[in-house]
Amino acid sequence: MDDFSKTAPILIGFQNNYFLPKGILYDEVEESSRITGVGENTLYLLTFCAEQFALVINTPIHFTQNYSELKNPIGILKVIAVGAFKAGSYGAQTIKQLDLFSNIIEVVFGKRSLNAFTHIGLAENIKKHGATNIILAGTVSSICIDSTVRTAVARGSNATILSDCTPRRTPFEQAFYCEKVSLLYARVCQSNTFIKYWRDHE
Repeated sequence: MDDFSKTAPILIGFQNNYFLPKGILYDEVEESSRITGVGENTLYLLTFCAEQFALVINTPIHFTQNYSELKNPIGILKVIAVGAFKAGSYGAQTIKQLDLFSNIIEVVFGKRSLNAFTHIGLAENIKKHGATNIILAGTVSSICIDSTVRTAVARGSNATILSDCTPRRTPFEQAFYCEKVSLLYARVCQSNTFIKYWRDHE
C-alpha cells in the first residue's frame, strides 16, 4: 500500500442498470454483488477512508439515445445497446447510496467505452491532484475494471483492485481475473485488508 494522499479510487459502473432490480444488466452481476457485498463493501471503504484520498472519482457511462457512439457493437456493448445507460434515463443514474459522499466524490462524465481513461480526461484529472496510485472498484472485473487498470499501469500508476468491490459475471471469471490475470500488473486485495492498513497508519 502507498501514501493515501497520493491515492485515487476510481468507481466504475455504480449505476442503476447494474445494481437495482429494474436495471437492464442487473442479472449480469446480481448474484456476485449479493454474495460478495460489492455495494456494502465499497460504501464501507468510503466511510472510513474517503477524506484521506487525493480524490475519489466516479466515472458513470452514458450513451446518446440512438447509441451513435457505438459502431457495430459486439459482446457486452451489443447487450448495452438494447437500452442500457442512455443519458438521462433511470438506468444511467448513479446509485443513490453514493449521494452520502457527494461532497467528496468528483463525477467525471463522458465515459462511453469500456476503458474509463478513454475520452474523458481522467488521466489529466488524476495528475492534477498529484495521485500516483489508483484503486479500482465497480463493474465488471473482466471488462471495464480490467481495461481501465491496464491503462492506468501503462500510464505509470500503481494500481490496486479491490476483489470484493468488483463483481463478476461468473465465479470462474472472478477467480481467473483476481487470482491469475490481474496479479500480473496490479495488487489485488479485499477492502477490509485495505481498511486495516489505513487504520494501522492513520
